Amino acid sequence: MTAPISMRFTAPGPLAGRIAVPGDKSISHRAVMLSSLAVGESRIEGLLEGEDVLATANAMRALGATIERGRNGVWTIHGVGVGGLLQPEQALDMGNSGTSTRLLMGLVASHPVTATFIGDASLSRRPMARVSEPLERMGAGIAASPGGRLPLMVTGACPAVPISYRLPVASAQVKSAVLLAGLNTPGLTRVIEPVATRDHSERMLAGFGAEVTIGMEDGARVITVRGEAELRPQHIIVPGDPSSAAFPLVAALLVPGSAVTVENVGINPTRAGLLTVLRDMGADLTLSNQREVGGEPVADITARHSILKAIEVPPELAPSMIDEFPILFVAAALASGRTVARGLEELRVKESDRIAVMAAGLRACGAEVEELVDGLAITGTGGEPLRGTNAAVASHLDHRIAMSFAVAGLAARGAVTIDDFRPVATSFPGFTGLMTGLGAQAS
Repeated sequence: MTAPISMRFTAPGPLAGRIAVPGDKSISHRAVMLSSLAVGESRIEGLLEGEDVLATANAMRALGATIERGRNGVWTIHGVGVGGLLQPEQALDMGNSGTSTRLLMGLVASHPVTATFIGDASLSRRPMARVSEPLERMGAGIAASPGGRLPLMVTGACPAVPISYRLPVASAQVKSAVLLAGLNTPGLTRVIEPVATRDHSERMLAGFGAEVTIGMEDGARVITVRGEAELRPQHIIVPGDPSSAAFPLVAALLVPGSAVTVENVGINPTRAGLLTVLRDMGADLTLSNQREVGGEPVADITARHSILKAIEVPPELAPSMIDEFPILFVAAALASGRTVARGLEELRVKESDRIAVMAAGLRACGAEVEELVDGLAITGTGGEPLRGTNAAVASHLDHRIAMSFAVAGLAARGAVTIDDFRPVATSFPGFTGLMTGLGAQAS
């Protein structure tokens, strides 16, 4: 590991400009995986070239796919076909990527290969049992470290057994793992989700030619995939990641006089919860140039400085903004009144315990925060800068924590120092340069 890299962020004046953020991380992972299972050459434009997605690409190479990046930034992938994954020669290093791990566990689970998954210290603390349980029901053998954690070995079942699986918690990763396992499983594999989660897997599976049906059953959403699929190669254009766009957009809302436009952002309804909540808080957010790219809705989003008001965040919106809660907490710290967000148990098992870590960091910045079992209650400043001066916060190797406190620094009386900014490279390489280009200062 390289030495920690600390960063300090301030905003000497308004933020302004038009920018583009990296490609959507969720879509990028799935594009690489499904292209690797198609027969023929797929092309991907706008792929997020962060460490998490590169871990997925390296794993798919180890499993037999040919993956190359062209000088023009377009990636070409020659897939092995469903059922064609090869035995990897060494452990698959997932780095910090929980998405890579959980989805690839699903792919391996129905192929006649054995793969060992390893990761960094942060990933190795994250539970994988919620994925292991349905995959074992399909016949896969899974040997995990204590607590269901990495290092972990998956021995695929061939043929695997199709199942009908009801998600005990809302999780797009668990849903996707089961559907991906179903691709090489004879018959129909079904996932029942009582609460809808991001639907990139369903959209992309259908785009690659898999037989996917979506219906309702007793008020729950049911996704069915027919196994032994034959996937067709595709040309994929990845939209900008709404989770990454959240940081410059919220920064513009909080820094007086600011106006920032983020172009080509994915606005998939299963990912748009943050926009809904911010508008309910009074945010000046405008969508323009709305269109569809590669089966995903896209728009340019403009944020202008706004005086936000506190709300109670509807728990049913949590799945559509689960990765955006850290930056929402920063916005709440400058709103008028007491913002309460509950039903967020999932945040305790992300790259860090995001509830506890955000509470500690916001307090260091001078915010009034009450930590709840399943969320936070934050009493905001009413638009005044955060009281903390020269605050120091710990990122806990969590990229979204680091970027959230970078934005907090732009809305504080003094600089906010993040102890280690290296994790940002997992999802948003170039974050610092983009923010300084808008007028922020970083050192």
